Amino acid sequence: MGCGVSKSAVVDDSREGVTRELASSSKRVSKRKGSALNSKKKIDGVRGKDEILDGADMKASLIDKKLDGSMRLCDDQNKEKKRERPELAVLDHPGTGRVPKGLEGEQVAAGWPTWLSAVAGEAIQGWIPRSANSFERFYKIGQGTYSTVYKARDVTHQKIVALKRVRFDKFDPESVKFMAREILVLRRLDHPNVLKLEGLITSQTSRNLYLIFEYMEHDLTGLAYSTKFSEPQVKCYMQQLLSGLDHCHSRGVLHRDIKGSNLLIDNNGILKIADFGLANFIDPHHNVPLTSRVVTLWYRPPELLLGASNYGVSVDLWSTGCILGELYCGRPILPGKTEVEQLHRIFKLCGSPSEDYWRKLRSPHSTVFRPPHHYRRCIAETFKEYPSASTRLIETLLSLDPTLRGTAATALKSEAILFIGTPCL
Repeated sequence: MGCGVSKSAVVDDSREGVTRELASSSKRVSKRKGSALNSKKKIDGVRGKDEILDGADMKASLIDKKLDGSMRLCDDQNKEKKRERPELAVLDHPGTGRVPKGLEGEQVAAGWPTWLSAVAGEAIQGWIPRSANSFERFYKIGQGTYSTVYKARDVTHQKIVALKRVRFDKFDPESVKFMAREILVLRRLDHPNVLKLEGLITSQTSRNLYLIFEYMEHDLTGLAYSTKFSEPQVKCYMQQLLSGLDHCHSRGVLHRDIKGSNLLIDNNGILKIADFGLANFIDPHHNVPLTSRVVTLWYRPPELLLGASNYGVSVDLWSTGCILGELYCGRPILPGKTEVEQLHRIFKLCGSPSEDYWRKLRSPHSTVFRPPHHYRRCIAETFKEYPSASTRLIETLLSLDPTLRGTAATALKSEAILFIGTPCL
């Protein structure tokens, strides 16, 4: 299965790891910020009536195919220096990297703050920042621990957008790198079913950074709770989700937080995968252990609950199987309250793992979390009232063995997904 826990250092690329760093670094820099920052009455940022708050992890979105995000640097010198970014493996700190000093100077001259260009220049290479004065903020539409999202108007292009302000500590290089990794991931992706990053708002003197996205009216969770989906609608949404995931995986990106609230939908029924705050790069040729503290609990595969650190696209496919079941049932299919309860619910639905499963997993938690008695697999029985092709696909996607879940590309060929018709709404 390739998900045994390695003794090598696991890359703590989770939000929890960065949160710990934020907490400790905020104490370290509080004296440095002191009177210089506290004496400033005006908070730099986007114009609006409500004060910008720190926080959250909301799902924004923004896509205008006629625009290519932030304005491009286009002088001849920059054209000569512009190179294709190399495909990235997961390294000691996956995500972002420095650029040569000369390019760093160009970025600062273009308007980027030094705290960003100095440690994460690759994420912004070739772009220049948008000005906060060219946006009119309306109100907050979502907030969580790591970012806040606002509905706003792009005054320059006369359209409604969503602005995502990410929480980070500019005095901590690791915190900046973690934040910038989401930018780098988004810049690698370009697909109709993946939310496109249109630009960034900041300045040389700013301590804030906003990601600009297309405004999307709905998310899949909200629609699922208020609407009973027909079979064609389920096929339509699942086809778009798997198409977007196939693109992500083909570009070497794991999303690692697929759930209904991260799947945004516009009024035309177009679905886009959003919130890449937990995403990371993968390279099949570089087996680097990663954190298991990813994916929202109800959509987290058993190998992550058991502490696996070597995993791949199969974690996103498990989450997709949970989404498919949820679209038919109208509610989450594995709503555990704790990690132990979540594993128990998984084993009750998917059956007890075989001895071969535990042997391949090689997890130190295997003896602790083994179910007390044998459960038989009952997915077919649980979903018997729904289309048989969909039940078979759920069976595949919710395989306990990650190697049996297939790929997004193979799932797209399933009879449960094949759909030719009108938009989903």
